[in-house]
Amino acid sequence: MRIRRTTVWAVVAAVALLGVSRDAGAGQIQRRKQRQQNRIEAGVKSGKLSPEEASRLEGQEGAINREEQAMRDANGGHLSASQRRVINRQQNRESRRIFRQKHDGNDR
Repeated sequence: MRIRRTTVWAVVAAVALLGVSRDAGAGQIQRRKQRQQNRIEAGVKSGKLSPEEASRLEGQEGAINREEQAMRDANGGHLSASQRRVINRQQNRESRRIFRQKHDGNDR
């Protein structure tokens, strides 16, 4: 059976894109963790978050991080697409918590 060159290149390109999207998902989680941590630190510096609120938010971030690590450990160091969605939803909730705490009108 003879395979066309264009077919081979299409398969190679698809595999390359699949690998890039998998790595991009992991990097996105890491970048988001850092941004949310920066938001908490900025809230403390500006007086919008008390140390207690910041501690609670960081504890919730830690719980998400531990769950992510458990998922990675169970899956050979990688996250499946469904696991990335779970982590993303949890990060969305945490982002809303950070916003609410920073904008609750309790300046410190």
